[in-house]
Amino acid sequence: MVKIDAQTFEDFLLNQPIHVNYLYLIFALILSALLSFALGKLYIRYGTSISNRKKFSSNFVLITTTTTLIIMVVKSSLALSLGLVGALSIVRFRAAIKEPEELAFLFLTIAVGLGLGAGQLITTLISFVIISGLIWGRHFIYKKEENQNLYLTITGKNITLSDVVKILNKNSLSVHLKRFDQSETDFLEASFLIDFNSFEKLEIIKKELKGLSKSVGITYLDKSGF
Repeated sequence: MVKIDAQTFEDFLLNQPIHVNYLYLIFALILSALLSFALGKLYIRYGTSISNRKKFSSNFVLITTTTTLIIMVVKSSLALSLGLVGALSIVRFRAAIKEPEELAFLFLTIAVGLGLGAGQLITTLISFVIISGLIWGRHFIYKKEENQNLYLTITGKNITLSDVVKILNKNSLSVHLKRFDQSETDFLEASFLIDFNSFEKLEIIKKELKGLSKSVGITYLDKSGF
């Protein structure tokens, strides 16, 4: 059995040379920025999230290029790799991810950065093209299947989700809950995708919701507005 002296191993970690191909680093950072920018445009155009997609996608370039830089540096040094594990055990990310689609696109931006940082250029490009095609195709499939045509956002205090859903079900052809938040102060914010057959129903919904509480705020938005 070969015995490894602890001091020798420590010296190896501290003195291990870092080899970085600077030409590839520049190329990878530029390419990651271009791919993440294109992904942001896809997310804005074909995403289904009801949050501010333009604002959320503005982070893609920074996330992807940063991931590329980290992987390029740590892959050439065992010491830096171990240090990264320790750093990530301390850092806690508190991003407000409220819709699964946001998380999926974040993972995709990180995956692009990982692939380019690891030198897997062809694999990353092929995967990016295929996934982008899936996003584009999903948009047209869902567009044909969905009949809902209006987003409704309701905010207010001292109202319950069950009361809101009861009113919407009574006056709409279909109701789909897309987002729901309720703070400790009983302030409710809920977003729905609804289908209706007459504009008179919208007025009825508004009156009945206002009857729940004077603090109720109502926002209608045409789905095509996204």
